[in-house]
Amino acid sequence: MLGIIGGTSLLYAQIPPLEERVVHTPFGNCEVRTGDIAILLRHQRSLPPHRINYRAHLAALALLGVDRLVLIGSSGSLKKEIQPGTLMIPTDYFSFAPVPSIHDHAICHVTPGFSPRLLESLRAIVPGARFGGTYVQTPGPRIETMAEVRALASVGDIVGMTVASEATLATELGMEVAAFCTVDNYANGLSDETFTYEGLLESSASFAKRNEEILSRIIRGLS
Repeated sequence: MLGIIGGTSLLYAQIPPLEERVVHTPFGNCEVRTGDIAILLRHQRSLPPHRINYRAHLAALALLGVDRLVLIGSSGSLKKEIQPGTLMIPTDYFSFAPVPSIHDHAICHVTPGFSPRLLESLRAIVPGARFGGTYVQTPGPRIETMAEVRALASVGDIVGMTVASEATLATELGMEVAAFCTVDNYANGLSDETFTYEGLLESSASFAKRNEEILSRIIRGLS
């Protein structure tokens, strides 16, 4: 079963009509839209990234039978050549934020990472997307300082606050996982414009139709 987690990128996009369910998990309750696929909106009830119950989200999808998961995330560019408006399929991730685990009471070493097969499928579905590069996760809710951005740029290409946590848990739960990112702004210090959350929302609204079409293509291509 295909699962999709979306956030700010899908805030203004039309989501396919699915049954809305509350799924009870050992880590808490979670709202999911289900049918032939499952769609979970990560900022449920306007939760900021550092307060998202990632374990409940991923456990809910696993209980519904999701075995392939696409993470659609809004991100900031760490490189001048990756301009806002770019669509990107990262092939690795790095986290400066604490990453949750379902193995709190057991010794278990799981090798994380994106699914090569799912990455190639996304590449074929959205051929105009930039393929490759590293997603860096920071804790939030604040944006990164200019000094932090310079440091992050040495190990990554785009920055966000959610994908590494979700991808790690998905791997622990035996799912194939890949990410599809919209680049909505330059990271702090790479542009003369001051980044604001309001500006991020404006970007999401301006690309709503594009993101809606990409969501439809991913669903058609992977269902």
